[in-house]
Amino acid sequence: MLKVISLVTVQIGLLAFSLVFIVFPLVFRYSVTLQRGILFLTFITYPRDLDLSNPSSVGLYATRSFFLNVPDPDVEDNVSQDKDDGGRTKRHVRIGLWHVLPKHVVKRFAKEMQLSDEAHEDLRNVTEVKDPNIDQLETVIKSSFPLVNSENEQQFYERLLAIPGNTIVLYLHGNTASRGSGHRLDVYKLLRNLGYHVISFDYRGYGDSDPVSPTEEGVVRDAMTVYNYISNLTMNPIFIWGHSLGTGVATNMLAQLNYLDDKAARGVILEAPFTNIKDEIRMHPFARPFKHLPWFDHTIARPMYTNSLRFESDQHISKFQQPIMILHAEDDYVVPFQLGYKLYRIALDTRGKSWGPIEFHRFDGSRKFGHKYICYAPELPELIKNFVNNYHKDIF
Repeated sequence: MLKVISLVTVQIGLLAFSLVFIVFPLVFRYSVTLQRGILFLTFITYPRDLDLSNPSSVGLYATRSFFLNVPDPDVEDNVSQDKDDGGRTKRHVRIGLWHVLPKHVVKRFAKEMQLSDEAHEDLRNVTEVKDPNIDQLETVIKSSFPLVNSENEQQFYERLLAIPGNTIVLYLHGNTASRGSGHRLDVYKLLRNLGYHVISFDYRGYGDSDPVSPTEEGVVRDAMTVYNYISNLTMNPIFIWGHSLGTGVATNMLAQLNYLDDKAARGVILEAPFTNIKDEIRMHPFARPFKHLPWFDHTIARPMYTNSLRFESDQHISKFQQPIMILHAEDDYVVPFQLGYKLYRIALDTRGKSWGPIEFHRFDGSRKFGHKYICYAPELPELIKNFVNNYHKDIF
């Protein structure tokens, strides 16, 4: 009887081993859908019942929620379509965005925006900022928008964005969830407290954007569309902030935008960056049970590269000239610290000597910031202010 039980146990163990370490890697190798799912993790959504159309529900008052259409001839017929002037079908992907106003601007127009009592209370301790550009236009804007409502909201927010002297941060989030989850909200609040406009959005497949399966090309196209939307509205300096997977989007986009002159981004902040997807896969904690298998590269790492899921920041970082600030916590186990530091060393070795400087800021592991919580570091606001102030007037 014991022999039978032992034999069954061995058989079950062999079956489980075969399924996990042989069958799954083989399925992964030949399934582009599975590869994209594991990389982008669009099926992980939190918090539940989040209403992205109402940012004030998560503490972001004076924030506009809106949509942009991303032209994309490669998407399927079941997504958004319209007609061009010649009557031809134009396919596009609709993506959701937020425009978060800086607090000192909100305080100037709080009455016109009909803010809640809680918002007014939050603004009470905001210091009045002497801004000659706003001073000059405040009366005109208030007369044009005595009350901000759904009919004039777009014009109001875009008018404020275009006021000379503003700084805009375009935030590119990582995988999972949406622009309205967890630490991302705290990053927006930090940036608005520093006096910056924040534009955040969800790539295709995330949040309230069209449920289109993401690709590297697709999410970079989404980011470039948002960047072009901002740069077409204003000549004010734009900084890019990418976190985790968003760092790969940021470097890819900037490498493609290096032809811009007066509309070029002024700098990029890379929080928890990696070198490329192959390196990240090998060092990700989920890969530990698999990475010592002889067929790991053949069945898991290499197929993603073959299917253009690469995010090669180690290649892209030498193709744009803007200043770079890298932030990485030593106790980051999702994107290991070694990858961020390796990217920094590559940048030092490959970027032009006359290009924008590159900074690297290490956050000690004892502080427990991990992968997502560098935004709570007390010194971070000063680091950001110094970086923006140093480079907001320079075009490299």
